[in-house]
Formats: sequence, structure tokens, C-alpha cells
Amino acid sequence: MRVLLVEDDAMLGESVRRGLRQLGHAVDWVEDGKAVEHALTGGPYEVVLLDLGLPVKSGMEVLRDLRRRGDRVPVLIRTRSPTAWRASTPARTTTS
Repeated sequence: MRVLLVEDDAMLGESVRRGLRQLGHAVDWVEDGKAVEHALTGGPYEVVLLDLGLPVKSGMEVLRDLRRRGDRVPVLIRTRSPTAWRASTPARTTTS
């Protein structure tokens, strides 16, 4: 499986990349949201492992851009911050 790993933490990124490669996957690793654009020009990925807390361009911006251009690659999101997801998504209201 071809995997795009988007992770700015060097220790975590190296560990994930090593583990996935040991399982037989091809892994390309980029460390900021802007680098994702360049990586995606290299061909299709079967999955993207995406950190939300990225420098240069946030993980949510990366995901929005992917979907806006019609790319339906599966994306697994991870973050260290329990509030990062909530802070990056629009508030939802419900009516009774």
C-alpha cells in the first residue's frame, strides 16, 4: 500500500514510517501541510495519515483542499490535542 504520512514530529514520524515499511508499505513522509501539495503530484496514494497540528498549513486546510479538488483518498487523522479537532471544525447547532 502506498501511504502519505504527514507528521511534523520527527520522532513520531520516523517511528510510524519505520513500522509501516516493516509491514511492507511504501511510505512517503512530509513534515508540513504545504509539502503535501508537492507530494500529491507524485502519483496517487491509497491512504493519507494526517496530523492536524502542522506548521505552514494546518491539517484541516490540507483535508479541505483535498476534498475541494475531488480527491477521495481515505484520510486517517491524528492529533495530540483533544481540542484541535473541535477548534478546526465549524460549530454545529441543532434545532428542536
